[in-house]
Amino acid sequence: MKKLTKIFSWFFVIFLILSLSISINIANAQGKPYKILTPTPEASKPITFKVYIGEVNPNDDQFRSPVAQKIKELTGVTLDIEYAPNQAAVREKIQIMAASGDYPDLVYAKGDLALLKDAGALIPLDDLIEKYAPNIKKAYGENLKRLRWSKEDPHIYCLGAYGTDNDRVLDVNGGFMLQHRVVIELGYPRIRTLRDFENAIKNYYKKHPTTDGLPTIPLTLCADDWRTVISVTNPAFIATGAPDDGELYVDPKTLKCTFHYKRPIEKEYFRWLNRMWNQGLLDKETFIQKEDTYKAKIASGRVLALIDAGWAVGEPITALRRARKYDRMYGYYPVTVSENIKQAPPDVRTGYTGGWGIAITKKCKDPVRAIKFLDWLCTEDANILRQWGVEGVHHTYVDGKRVFLPEVEEARRTDPYFGRKTGIGVYIYPWPRLPNYVIDSTGNPVVPDTRKEDIRKNYTDLEKQVLSAYKVEIWKDLFPKAEEYPVKSWGYLWMYPTPDEDIRAIGNKLFEYVIRNIPKVVMAPTAEFDKEWTNFLKGMEALGAKKYEDYKTKQIREMVEFWKK
Repeated sequence: MKKLTKIFSWFFVIFLILSLSISINIANAQGKPYKILTPTPEASKPITFKVYIGEVNPNDDQFRSPVAQKIKELTGVTLDIEYAPNQAAVREKIQIMAASGDYPDLVYAKGDLALLKDAGALIPLDDLIEKYAPNIKKAYGENLKRLRWSKEDPHIYCLGAYGTDNDRVLDVNGGFMLQHRVVIELGYPRIRTLRDFENAIKNYYKKHPTTDGLPTIPLTLCADDWRTVISVTNPAFIATGAPDDGELYVDPKTLKCTFHYKRPIEKEYFRWLNRMWNQGLLDKETFIQKEDTYKAKIASGRVLALIDAGWAVGEPITALRRARKYDRMYGYYPVTVSENIKQAPPDVRTGYTGGWGIAITKKCKDPVRAIKFLDWLCTEDANILRQWGVEGVHHTYVDGKRVFLPEVEEARRTDPYFGRKTGIGVYIYPWPRLPNYVIDSTGNPVVPDTRKEDIRKNYTDLEKQVLSAYKVEIWKDLFPKAEEYPVKSWGYLWMYPTPDEDIRAIGNKLFEYVIRNIPKVVMAPTAEFDKEWTNFLKGMEALGAKKYEDYKTKQIREMVEFWKK
């Protein structure tokens, strides 16, 4: 009898599960919400927060998009956001805030948050998080302690702008890029070293000096102010097998910090750039063109190769796709100085850094409401909304799987202003969020394109053809695996605050010096390259490079120990 009762109980459980599954699918088929979004208790009390975000955002939706309006509906919060007009204006804006005491409610100062902290502008978040932010605590988990400012001041002043799994890169999006038409015509040559990359560019350029009646551009870089470090100098890390830590290289064993330019192997990367310049393969306008001009060249389809971050060239590449110039789009290749050096994998295992993030200022009209809003951003509902948009408007569910509506799927691949129109993706960075790998209560990933099959859906047929020729499925397959590279226990050094004002001033001077002087090295006549390189390094030493390195070495060692407690 007991056995029959047990069997009946199991059948009853299975019946309930099947009934629930059927009812959910019927509800969805009838147009009822698959995932019901519940307003917060404060949603009936409207409030507007003034926000400054130190980033240029071409997809600024003025908080009018469908996603923005849904955020307002669910939380009662309106965000009055001011974005930076250009990157050079960020530090000046933060300096003015610090000097005047005129702060917004919330601020994202990128690497200049220390200026506001020194001015006493920020509210410590520890108690607010403890009392009002269970979702923040859950989202950050053990990494919450890594948001602490320093050993001397162990308070939390901002919430990290990057996910706690920022080492889980889903695919390659940037680095050394070659147009598909180049590798197709050349019979899919091996693209592994700088020489391979150069030969492919050179050989194709000889055959096709013009594109659509205009001069073909073999290789162009972006050196418009701070973009110099992204497109001109940071690739020296990539090509020499080192992870990007800003202007400094960190020895993984000793945690000793040195300016990465001092590494002898990096000299060979800049020697290669110098050779490309003197051969006429590097665009002669590289060091005088503005970023808009740079992007326009890419969008025209006549640039054979790029070396840049994917986020920096997304707009013109999207324009190429919209124009159906699929062969003018780019593949991503694991290029290094020589065969015996492997490029650091795109998903190099990185300890969470914290560092940059959204802070609440002392001028905030309602800090409790602000932290509750930031806490809501760490909920499942908020992450689905910000990443996938509004159900029924942007996405739906098919057999339990969340998918974008067909017209939305097409638009997100071809419309450079997709974010501005929909709000999808606009409120992710630099706001707090769940890790990329989270599977939500519907059994779907909170982030689109997290699975290999979904990544491949974004590829054109031509791109799949190229990948097939190289015997891989996605670009990441061409690169080393994360396990082949040591864990970065220190996270990202470029996100560490620099509390010491004198050291911060030295760092700023060195940054400006590099931007101003590295073009002279690259454009030097071949016979004068060694002399220019030596003078470049001497100039850095004269500005206090050693003092800055020693400070950062001490800081990184202390922080790694501090995080263990």
